[in-house]
Amino acid sequence: MSENKRKADGRDKGRRRFRADGTPIWGQRHIDGPGVWATCVKGKEKQTVGELYDLFESLANELWPQAVTEGSGDSEGSEEESGGADDLEKQIAKEVESMKRPRKETRFANCQTNTPCVVFISCKPPVDPVKLVTTHIENVMKTGVTQTRYTQRLTPVSGSCVANISEIRSLCSRLVKTALEAEPDKRFTYKIELRMRNHNTLTRDKLIPELAKCVPEGHAVSLDNPELFILVEIFKSVCGISVVKDYYKLQKFNVMEIANAKNLREESAEGRVNADKAKALSADASTVTSNEEDNKP
Repeated sequence: MSENKRKADGRDKGRRRFRADGTPIWGQRHIDGPGVWATCVKGKEKQTVGELYDLFESLANELWPQAVTEGSGDSEGSEEESGGADDLEKQIAKEVESMKRPRKETRFANCQTNTPCVVFISCKPPVDPVKLVTTHIENVMKTGVTQTRYTQRLTPVSGSCVANISEIRSLCSRLVKTALEAEPDKRFTYKIELRMRNHNTLTRDKLIPELAKCVPEGHAVSLDNPELFILVEIFKSVCGISVVKDYYKLQKFNVMEIANAKNLREESAEGRVNADKAKALSADASTVTSNEEDNKP
């Protein structure tokens, strides 16, 4: 009896994936495809997934608005106007058809990492993870508002593959070629940013030279001020890669650091303004006192 109850509880637990407001969070077991890696406060992984869903949906609605189906209201109106005995049958058929429609496909899915402080949200077309993250980072730099509480660093990946040399080289070559096609005549400086978590098969010394072979000749390595950054994230047996610009300028997509720096600058600027005002008032007061002394008989 107790064993059956435990099994049932386990099945129910696997089904319970909902946000605080009751809306479902669609998850998948394996890390796959384009997406965004996120580091977060330890023990707050579930909350991080929820806040990233809300943030990414909001950004995606602005960047890639979903088409709204039209014509449903007109058809209902025409049916009501026609009248007759067939109206009830048509209405029933319409309701049955709506029940058979597939569930609306979400653009984001939480992939299980089973690792503290690490979250991966996969993205479906037309969402571009690089554009999604850079847009958010630029907003944070302007406003100092992160719209998240537990998220620390975001790392977009334009594609994922199995973490072996041949698959990584194939994926990296495709993504680098796509990134260079926008400006085919320009010669870029680049840097490879490699981060490895829970992985001990490949080594940095072996992998970085292989990644460098994916960049066509004519483009030079620059460790201090590169124009392009090849971000490589290896987690367990999965490798994700993207090519981005202004990675250092955008503080490596660390939203917490960006917001804190922005707020500190504003506070210090406000403090300087207040100090200047106090100094000006003090100077005015001294001038008034001096004039009063001069006017004494």
